[in-house]
Amino acid sequence: MALLETKLHVPRRRRGLISRPRLDERLSRGAESTLTVLSAPAGFGKTTVLADWLAATAAQRPVAWVSLDRRDNDPAVFWSYVVAALNKAIGVGASLLQAPQPAIDTVLASLLNDLDAVAGEVVLVLDDYHLIESREVQDGMGFLLENLPAQVHLVIASRADPAVPLARLRARGELVEIRAADLRFTPDEAAAYLNEVMGLVLTPAQIAALEARTEGWIAALQLAALSMQGRDDVAAFIAGFAGDDRYIVDYLAEEVLQRQPEHVQQFLLQTAILDRLSGALCDAVTGQDDGKATLTALERANLFLVPLDDRRQWYRYHQLFADVLRAHLHDEQPEMLATLHRRASDWYDQNGEQAEAIRHALAGEDFAHAADLIELAVPVMSRTRQERALHGWLKLLPDDVVRVRPVLIVGYAGTLLLLGQLDDIEDRLRAAERWLAAPSARMVVADDEAFRHLPGLIELYRAALALAAGQLPEAIAHAQCALELSPESNHLERAAAAGLMGLAFWASGNLESGHRAYSECVAGLKRAGHVVDVFGCAIALADIRLAQGRPGEAMRTYEQTLQFGAEHGGSALRGTADMYVGMSEIYRERNDLPAATQQLLRSQELGEYAGMPQNRHRWRVAMARVREAEGDLGAALELLNDAERVYVSDFFPEVRPISAMKARVHLAKGMLDEACDWVRARGVSVDDELSYLREFEHITLARVLLANDPSAADTIRLLERLVAAAEEGQRTRSVVEILVLQAVAHRARDNTPAALAALHRAVTLAEPDRYIRLFADERTSIAALLKALADQDVASDYIGLLLAAMDETEGSLLVAQRLIEPLSARELDVLRLLGTDLDGPDIARRLFVSLNTMRTHTKNIYAKLGVNNRRAAVRRAAELDLLSRTRDR
Repeated sequence: MALLETKLHVPRRRRGLISRPRLDERLSRGAESTLTVLSAPAGFGKTTVLADWLAATAAQRPVAWVSLDRRDNDPAVFWSYVVAALNKAIGVGASLLQAPQPAIDTVLASLLNDLDAVAGEVVLVLDDYHLIESREVQDGMGFLLENLPAQVHLVIASRADPAVPLARLRARGELVEIRAADLRFTPDEAAAYLNEVMGLVLTPAQIAALEARTEGWIAALQLAALSMQGRDDVAAFIAGFAGDDRYIVDYLAEEVLQRQPEHVQQFLLQTAILDRLSGALCDAVTGQDDGKATLTALERANLFLVPLDDRRQWYRYHQLFADVLRAHLHDEQPEMLATLHRRASDWYDQNGEQAEAIRHALAGEDFAHAADLIELAVPVMSRTRQERALHGWLKLLPDDVVRVRPVLIVGYAGTLLLLGQLDDIEDRLRAAERWLAAPSARMVVADDEAFRHLPGLIELYRAALALAAGQLPEAIAHAQCALELSPESNHLERAAAAGLMGLAFWASGNLESGHRAYSECVAGLKRAGHVVDVFGCAIALADIRLAQGRPGEAMRTYEQTLQFGAEHGGSALRGTADMYVGMSEIYRERNDLPAATQQLLRSQELGEYAGMPQNRHRWRVAMARVREAEGDLGAALELLNDAERVYVSDFFPEVRPISAMKARVHLAKGMLDEACDWVRARGVSVDDELSYLREFEHITLARVLLANDPSAADTIRLLERLVAAAEEGQRTRSVVEILVLQAVAHRARDNTPAALAALHRAVTLAEPDRYIRLFADERTSIAALLKALADQDVASDYIGLLLAAMDETEGSLLVAQRLIEPLSARELDVLRLLGTDLDGPDIARRLFVSLNTMRTHTKNIYAKLGVNNRRAAVRRAAELDLLSRTRDR
């Protein structure tokens, strides 16, 4: 029998390959075991990886290579090639090649004896082993592996797991496996391939998008690179890259799909509509009863099937493979699409997965069934704050389906309300009321209980609309009506009505009534089992107590809510991160800036999913306040700008606008023009009608006026009006701040008795809850007045704390004045860590910043200290006593 010599050649190492040392190391480790298996779908680079490794290690051991094809299923042909490869590599088996085809058992026994006599190591590689289906060949391979001499290492590259005793070898520790997950390009490898090998110029974001879409599948990246070459619209191509790219379609159709038996092709096409696959679900969709067995076979065959659990019950198709399958299904069996989706919807509905049932009902255009499912899902979706998903489903329903369903009409209004799309809500509520007033046979109701609750729910939504429009009395009236219409057993609806009433009281400045109503809301939410919403209420309750000048009670609210959350679901429930942001503000006001920073870092560590949607801007505002207290006004302003960028509104009254906070930082930086620009932009004046909603802005206006002309009579008049309004509303924190500003204004007019009187009242009100920053931030204007009060034996211990805080701040400024330019608070943090053994990446991780940001801070430190290296910076800092001061912070 003539043998093809080319089948015995080790493939040449391809030019332009990227280095993959992690795979080389795995293969070298495999050369110390009995068997190495490279098992992955088509296009994962198995042969290329082997050729690259063998080229790099050719001097270490001889290699016998066989490139298999379907003709090698003949045992005589198969073993002839194996013997020929070994003979070529190490000179064994020549007699077997010349003999007149002895029995396979004889061939194997003789071959093993020859191999046993070989002194050095040898590697036998069988490439494309998935083409071998012969039971006789597989039995022979099992015998070979069981008796293989220790110095012979077998490597099998295959698209499917080879039919050899893998479990036995794995248990003995004689098997090394390299699978698709190992062969996939990492992001760094993908970047090197696309930009260095293929000559493209892609950004990290574009590379990440391609890597994610292809899931590291090398062939897909190669095909994508081919498609991009010569294109001017690379960004658009990447954004739309999917399995309908012509190269991907052709490759998968030729290499995978068309090679499968007809019944497997049908299974693949019909189940392609599914995002997840299980045996039972596939049976329901295909109408067959072999789903589990087929999935097992597909996984064994490496047909782009990804297991989703350790028990091999749920799978998914590779993204691009699924795209190709769906494209073929649309082209070849479009009439089956609706039926397949409806079968999937029924299965999911029967198995309690409403979201998937709805998705497939909509995809199959079974709109009546989808509307029933959505209506039944509204209570759960609303309770779990999935209004965006609910809104997305409702938009897909035809108008004629929705307009005859009053429960869905009101549910739609509720999603629009939560998404801030208020324009059409009242029309929808009236449409639902018309059905309630005159029901007919055309009306469709799937959820009878929800239908009975519609009158109260409609009033509840009207209360929210009125609140959003600033119509506070109307909001309170509608909320009261909702309470009257809602049965005592409907804890959630009653809690929502109480909450809206609390918000309206809060916004109007009636803080105690707001706190009382919000407390009723919390009690109702707890009875309804809505743990997550309790966190949102805690923010409101604490904010109200802070405005009332009761930070101790606010702190207890945060702590009790965290304890409640820990008892009902864990330490990272949605809203947990917001508790730490709120606690940070209290620590900052007490001048415990390290504790304030630590709370914010704890919030950050929990991640965005542990925070309300507003957490992103609240966190930045809180950190800006800390940075401002530390004297790092530039960082504070940057954080406030960032907070404006990510701002998300809610129903909470916006009593401390970010723009007003920025105006205050501008004042602290001496940027009076910018602060005056804010006054003009907001249109605030000394003659405005005062309200709680604009109180913070009017106090900020007073600060701007003081900076512009401290002795102006208009400023005194505005402060007098503000303090009267705040006292009437029992808003103690505002009262204290205004009194401090009055003291500053009277001092500027040389009216020391009036200044001392105002400051005396402020100290008396602030002492029980130990406010510090309210006074320390005005140190240059009131320090002398505080000392005068202390000399009069007024709250001397408390005033001592205030003066110590002012001295600490002043000391930091004196040190800063000895530098070329003051170090910011964050630069001081970096400086402290530069004096440790931590390297740059470790310092960045410790401070929760990027490595580039850390390097920027380091560069700034060197410039400000007048040095050019780390050791010199630490030495210079010691000379200025910066390190000890940093440790005290």
